[in-house]
Amino acid sequence: MTPDHSPLPTPHSPPLRILYLAHRIPYPPNKGDKIRSYHQVRHLARRHVLDLACLCDVEEDMAFRGALERWCRRVAVERVVPWKAKAGSVIGLAQRAPLSVPYFHRESLQRRVDRWLSREDYDVVLCFSSPMAEYLFRSRSERRERPLWIMDFCDMDSDKWLQYSKRASGPARWIYGREAQRLLDYEKKVQRRFHACFFVSRREAALFMERVPEACNVRVAPNGVDTDYFRPLAGRRFPGDRAARDGGSSKLVFVGAMDYAANVDGVVWFAERIFPRIRREIPGASFWVVGSRPHARVRALGARPGIKVTGFVPDVRPHVASAACVVVPLRLARGVQNKVLEGMAMGRPAVVTPAALDGIEAQPGRHVLVAEDEDGFARRVLGVLRDPDLAEELGGRARRFVKEHHGWEAGMDRLERVLVELHRRRKGDVR
Repeated sequence: MTPDHSPLPTPHSPPLRILYLAHRIPYPPNKGDKIRSYHQVRHLARRHVLDLACLCDVEEDMAFRGALERWCRRVAVERVVPWKAKAGSVIGLAQRAPLSVPYFHRESLQRRVDRWLSREDYDVVLCFSSPMAEYLFRSRSERRERPLWIMDFCDMDSDKWLQYSKRASGPARWIYGREAQRLLDYEKKVQRRFHACFFVSRREAALFMERVPEACNVRVAPNGVDTDYFRPLAGRRFPGDRAARDGGSSKLVFVGAMDYAANVDGVVWFAERIFPRIRREIPGASFWVVGSRPHARVRALGARPGIKVTGFVPDVRPHVASAACVVVPLRLARGVQNKVLEGMAMGRPAVVTPAALDGIEAQPGRHVLVAEDEDGFARRVLGVLRDPDLAEELGGRARRFVKEHHGWEAGMDRLERVLVELHRRRKGDVR
């Protein structure tokens, strides 16, 4: 893939009029996809005019619509009730469409998007996640010249479903396998009709080009971390959050949305197969699962010795800062894992699986410790717990790596450069 050498936008570049379509409301930035869309909205709104149309599958997040109006000229948020959306997506089984498309499509939001497209002279429509392309494919807008269509795939969703199918059995195996193939077909359709398609890492982009060899409009805009917000907490003091201090010097921490299948799988695997090995060697070790809406399988882990399941916490940083080791035992993963970058940014030693490190060009053994099997993972965690000097060195190098390679500004600048350059080419301005 050819590197992106497009010129930086200058203060003299006229602001673009952008319609931003997102499958989840980009606020609060409390999970991977929402963190990325939040930073895109904030960054693009600094120099451009942004209208936002999105869906919301968590009822309490509907209250944050007003927060987005700080950056966006218009905001439309459509509520999605997950169980109803799943039931509605079953119609996709009788069609060739992936189930993800009807899940995220709402006719009321389609009408809003059509009105905006008909009345506004947009330069760009930026879709966040492949199912949002359906709002453009079904659009009834009568404008002759359509705006630039830009897709942020983030990661390759079809491969994620393929991973799920390989671990599933019975009807689920067939459904997941079908979704993987249908979604790949849909991703190919998006690639053909959109002017540019973005991924979070070179590895994800390379995987897409391997599966879609004809792709010629693939770009990379990497994820980042706010290294001022996620920083080592001086003196390890945590005002107002005593619970985060519990666990002593052998506290292991996982942070993530705990209703997400890949996180549930990884946490259960670690708790059942790896953590007992660690407890046999260090009986005082504790494992903290920090994240909102824990699945029933995760809640059940809280009854096991040494395991704490917090549910929602207002600020994950005290828990990460108090960790002797951050663990990210994901077996199913796509794209860049923000939870890995955030732990590294806070200067904590981390033990991760290869899947969790995918897309992050950190050096195993220098910035993080990597293990794929149960014995190896346990041994690396024990090594960190038993060697404070190793833990400190790993954490320090991890923090420096993230500051140098994973600031949000660089990735979002790259996205903005492409939008500005494609618009200039379309208008015949190639200065």
